[in-house]
Amino acid sequence: MQGLLKLSRAIDWMNAQVGKVVIWLIMASTAISALNALVRYIFRTSSNAFLEVQWYLFAWSFLVAAGFTLLQREHVRIDVLNSRLPKKAQIWIDIVGFALFLTPLCLLVLYYTVPMTMQQYATGEMSGNSGGLIRWPVWLALPVGFTLLMLQGWSELIKRIAFLTGDGPDPTIKPGEKSAEEELAEVLRQRAEQEAAQAPGAAAAR
Repeated sequence: MQGLLKLSRAIDWMNAQVGKVVIWLIMASTAISALNALVRYIFRTSSNAFLEVQWYLFAWSFLVAAGFTLLQREHVRIDVLNSRLPKKAQIWIDIVGFALFLTPLCLLVLYYTVPMTMQQYATGEMSGNSGGLIRWPVWLALPVGFTLLMLQGWSELIKRIAFLTGDGPDPTIKPGEKSAEEELAEVLRQRAEQEAAQAPGAAAAR
């Protein structure tokens, strides 16, 4: 299990680094969009390349950040029922989801997109728009993004199995988020400090 946990930490680190890079892709897309608008306003000219590179950068930022988003537990979840279940039941639901739904879905997407991306690269297909860009770079975002998502799903699966076996912490807590026990301890500590601060005033009043 310790070996698997090391693998999980390595995957977490990799997707964390990807998350740091993605923000620059979004910034670049925003800058290109602003530059395109400025050129179009001042010089009354533009190019489809400007528009397509924005789409490319957005596709890359959206797809390759999927693993990072899963790491941060920021995907949309329907917790109306799940949050009311015991912790072990929640963990088992996640295990089934990662093993029987997320992994097969990612493998299916890779099965179809890897050959298509290779074909796009081999043929050098260009965009049908005038002045458009070559297609394979944006197609590459699909296999890369779903590979990162699948790996992160395996990392989350490892962490949940480790929790059930007593080899790891609760993986359902978001990074930086306090557990219910830690929140209770914090409330009790603050209450004790308030009572201690009020005690001298109460003694002086008597």
